[in-house]
Amino acid sequence: MIFPPTAFAANTTNGAKIFAANCAGCHINGGNIIRRGKNLKMRALKKYGMDSVDAIASIVANGKNNMSAYKERLTEQEIQDVAAYTLQQAQQNWR
Repeated sequence: MIFPPTAFAANTTNGAKIFAANCAGCHINGGNIIRRGKNLKMRALKKYGMDSVDAIASIVANGKNNMSAYKERLTEQEIQDVAAYTLQQAQQNWR
């Protein structure tokens, strides 16, 4: 019997590298240079229902409004890694 591959656990170290290369230009230290209130701080993530890895991964993959989609540029695993890193940093107040 063949089983489908299981998803690997998110790698926040890899997520940090992906964030630095792809996200930090607009979201340095969890901020947002384009829309100040739509930042990556925990308060804003909760306000907009984006306070889970799945929700963040969906925005990273598909984009929304001014946020570009990255599903053509990043693998599914890379998207999960950067989403996990983003949530982890928000929970730690981007220290």
